[in-house]
Amino acid sequence: MLEQNYQVLKSGSDIRGIAVDGVLGQEVWLTDEVAANIGYGFAYWLEEKTSPAHGTAYTVAVGHDSRISADRLTDALVKGLTEAGVNVKRCGLASTPAMFMTTVNFDCDAAVEITASHHPFNRNGFKFFTKAGGVEGADVADILTLAENAPKEPAPEKGTVTDTPYMNIYAEQLRDMICEEVNSDDYARPLRDFKIAVDAGNGAGGFYATKVLEPLGADITGSQFLEPDGMFPNHVPNPEDPTAMEAISSSVVHNGCDLGIIFDTDVDRSACVDASGRAINRNALIALAAAIALEGNEGGTIVTDSVTSSGLKEFIETTLGGKHCRFKRGYRNVINEAKRLNLDECQNAPLAIETSGHAAMRENYFLDDGTYLATKIIIKAAQLKRDGKTLGDLIADLKEPVEEAEYRLKILPENFREIGEQVIDDLTHVISESDDYVVAPDNAEGIRASKPSVDGWFLLRLSVHDPVMPLNIESNTPGGVSNILRDLKAFFHVYEVLDSSCLQD
Repeated sequence: MLEQNYQVLKSGSDIRGIAVDGVLGQEVWLTDEVAANIGYGFAYWLEEKTSPAHGTAYTVAVGHDSRISADRLTDALVKGLTEAGVNVKRCGLASTPAMFMTTVNFDCDAAVEITASHHPFNRNGFKFFTKAGGVEGADVADILTLAENAPKEPAPEKGTVTDTPYMNIYAEQLRDMICEEVNSDDYARPLRDFKIAVDAGNGAGGFYATKVLEPLGADITGSQFLEPDGMFPNHVPNPEDPTAMEAISSSVVHNGCDLGIIFDTDVDRSACVDASGRAINRNALIALAAAIALEGNEGGTIVTDSVTSSGLKEFIETTLGGKHCRFKRGYRNVINEAKRLNLDECQNAPLAIETSGHAAMRENYFLDDGTYLATKIIIKAAQLKRDGKTLGDLIADLKEPVEEAEYRLKILPENFREIGEQVIDDLTHVISESDDYVVAPDNAEGIRASKPSVDGWFLLRLSVHDPVMPLNIESNTPGGVSNILRDLKAFFHVYEVLDSSCLQD
C-alpha cells in the first residue's frame, strides 16, 4: 500500500480496500498505519470544513459492522483521531444509519462507520458523516489526500475515548415510531398479531428482530442469521442477490410468516418478502416505498436511479399520480438530486431510492436507512391488515417485465472512463440514426433507448466504481431481450478495448 497513492482506496463517497489476507492475489492495502492516518486525515478535514459544536475539540462517533477486521481497524482509526485531538464515542457494533443519528441524538460533530457493505470478508472501509449528512466523493478524495500527506503530529491535548453503546437507543426510537403510527388498541404491543422473519445475513442488523420487533409482540420465528459473523457463512448479505432473497423467501413460506425483512451488512439497505414468499426488491420495493412516501405528498416526485423499469414509471405516474425522475446510478447521486429538487426547484420530492435497496426519505434527513424503510413497511402492513388488505394489494398494478437481463462488459485499458464515454457516444450516434429505436428523452447517464417492436429497452452506462459497462435490457415480449441483444452484439464486437464475451449466448 505504501507504494500506491491513497486515492486507490476511494470508492465513490466511501473508502474501501483489502483489509485481510486470505484471497490469492489480493494484497492488504488497508493496514493499521493507513487506518490511523485516515483518522488523522478526517480530523484535519473537519478542521477545514466545520467548527466543533462544543468547546474547541471535535467529537466523533465510531461504529462498525460485523467484519472480521472491524475491531483492528476501529482501534487504528480511533488512535489517529485521538492523537489529532478528537474525542471519540466508541459505539461498537452498529448500523451505518445509526452512526449518522449520533450527530442528531448525541450532538456529535461527525461519525464514521467501518464497513464495506456487502463486499467479501477480506474487504473493509469507512463511511463518513457530518451533521449535514454523508460526505461527498470530493470530500473523500480530500480526506485521503490529508491522510497521506498531512503531518502526523500529536495534538497538544489527546482526545478521549468513551464507550457509548448506541443501538439500544436507536432501537427504542424505532419501537416508538411503530407504536405511535400503528396506534393499536394494545399500544405497547402493536405487532402481537404478526409473524415476521428477519434475515440479517450475519451482519449488523440482527438487533431489528430482537430489540425492535419482538418487544412489540411480533413472533420472530423464522428469523435467521442474526448473529454477527464477518465471514458471512450463509449467503451474501445483499438484498439484490438472488440467493439471499431465496433464503428469506424460503424461511417466510416454511414458517408461515406474514412478512420477511432482509438487510445488507451495515443495514443501510433492505428488501422484503410477502406471505406468499414473493420477493419485494428492486422495482417492486421502489413501487412499495413510493406508495408509502406519496401518502400526504400527492403529486410528489420519486427520484430513482437509471435502471428502473418502464412499468415502474407507469405505476408511479399513472397509478399513484406522482412524478418519476430517473437519475444517475449511485445512491449518493439519487439522494443529492432529490435534495436539489426540493431546495432549488421547489419540487415536492419525498423519496430518493435506488434499485439496490438504498432508500432515503425526506422525513428522515434523506438518510438511506434499511431499518427505517422496513419500519415504514411494517407500519403500513399493520394498517392494511385492519382493512383486510396486504402489501401486495398496494402494488398490484405494478407491471413487471416479462424478461430482464444485465451484462457487464469489461473495459481492458487503464483509461477506462475515457474509453467508456467514447463507446457511449458512438452508440448514441448509431441508435439515433436507427428507425427501430427511440432514445429516451429523460435519461441522465449513458444511453437508454426503447425498441417499440418488442416493447423493450436497453441502458448502457459506465459503472460508478469499476472499469465495467453494465448493459441492462428489459422486454415485455418473450424473446425481446435476445432480439435487442442481437442488435447490439455487432456494435460491441468491433471494440477490441472491450471484453464482450458476456454477451455470448
